[in-house]
Amino acid sequence: MEAREILEKVKTGRMSIDEAERFFRRQPFEEMGFAKLDTHRQIRSGFAEVIFCSGKTDAHLLEIFGRLFEENGEVFGTRASQMQYELIHSHYPQAEYDAISRIIKIEKQGKRYKGKIAVCTAGTADIPVAEEAAQTAEYFGAAVERIYDIGVSGLHRMLSRLEIIQGANCIVAVAGMEGALASVLGGLVDKPVIAVPTSVGYGANMHGLSALLTMINSCANGIAVVNIDNGYGAGYLSAQINRLAIHEENDDE
Repeated sequence: MEAREILEKVKTGRMSIDEAERFFRRQPFEEMGFAKLDTHRQIRSGFAEVIFCSGKTDAHLLEIFGRLFEENGEVFGTRASQMQYELIHSHYPQAEYDAISRIIKIEKQGKRYKGKIAVCTAGTADIPVAEEAAQTAEYFGAAVERIYDIGVSGLHRMLSRLEIIQGANCIVAVAGMEGALASVLGGLVDKPVIAVPTSVGYGANMHGLSALLTMINSCANGIAVVNIDNGYGAGYLSAQINRLAIHEENDDE
């Protein structure tokens, strides 16, 4: 629950001052023995804690998922397997799962999406990582335009969508192989580009290392690079940049 939501409830009489005081006096995490849930993360950073599902035991995942859902009214998990989804769905039928991005989530109804983020891929094999980025940004309230399969082997495909890309507050460039997409986009836009190297490619790609090195060594300006296959990190950062752009627009009005 956000601090603003608490204050609004006090203002409208739906929560007493004593209840609000107890909320703000709570320690900034919940001790679960096997985990310490960062229940104040949304107050500090504007984004609630997210679950990295891979490697968690069924019991731990189920309890963490339930507590975060109870705390925030929504919950988001990355790198979830089909079996983990089936476990969660058996207790929370409203949970949704996307097998491409491996994201499991429950979202609040009526969510509004603001601003604009362009999530681009070099090829269709990069889409799973791109979808992790896109859905993360959407979960945190950003409007996302997906522009897939516009890699450098056919620049005319990118140029056909350039106006849409240039209109975004932030661009996420997801690419494997040699990872050149981010450099090309960085030279065509006046907004930040978040480069995401993927492990897509043949032997010398070295599971994404070649794409990572290309992106880090880009001569184009305004490019930041996240870890290999880290769609979540790119989606989170793009949502932060998008929020800053929205605030700037509102200040100018």
